[in-house]
Amino acid sequence: MPNIDFNLYLITDRGSLPAGRSLLEQVEAALEGGLRAVQLREKNLSPTDLLPLAEQLRELTRRFGAKLLINSCLETALAVDADGIHLPSHNPPIEKSRAALGPDRLIGVSTHSGQEVEAAAKAGADFVTFGPVYPTASKLLYGDPVGLEKLAQVCRNAPLPVFALGGITSKCLPELQNAGCNHFAFIGAILKNPDPEVAVRCFLAD
Repeated sequence: MPNIDFNLYLITDRGSLPAGRSLLEQVEAALEGGLRAVQLREKNLSPTDLLPLAEQLRELTRRFGAKLLINSCLETALAVDADGIHLPSHNPPIEKSRAALGPDRLIGVSTHSGQEVEAAAKAGADFVTFGPVYPTASKLLYGDPVGLEKLAQVCRNAPLPVFALGGITSKCLPELQNAGCNHFAFIGAILKNPDPEVAVRCFLAD
C-alpha cells in the first residue's frame, strides 16, 4: 500500500478563489506554506479542458515534492503521471483504477458513512475523505453534517487514514484531534484565503 505521508489535503475549486487570484497562484502559495497533497477537482471542465490545468499542477506539485491526485478522471491521471486518483462515494471503480494505476499510486475515496468507509477499505482504497463534518455550502448535496461523534466512530474503526472534510478550519483542529482524527481535507479554508501560505502554516502549527 502506498504511504500516506501527508495530513493536509487541498481540493481545488476555481469558484472559491479571491478576486484577482488564479488557482495556480493560490496552490503555489499553499505549497510554499508546506502543503504536500492536492486533488484537482474541477467537475465543470471536460477531460480536454482539464488536461492543461492538470499538466500545470503536475509541474507545480512536482517542484515542491508534493502529491497530485486527479478527481475521477483516470485518463487524465495517467496522462500527467499523477500520484493517484480520487473517486466518488457511489460505486467507486476502485478495482479498475488499481489495475490501471498499479500498486504504488494512491486511491482516495469520498465517503459519508461508516459503511462507505468500510467498503472503500475492503476494495483497496488507500485513504478516504469523510464528511461533511461541519455545515458548508460546498457539501449541501450530502445532507446534514455527519458531526464529530460519527467522525470519532469512523476513525476508531477504519483500517486506513480518514481525512475529515467539510467546513474544516484551523480553529476546528483541537476538537477534531480529540475525536481521533489527524488528517484534514479542505477547499475554502485555503483557496478563499488571501494568504494561503500563512493559512497552511497555521494548520501545520496546530
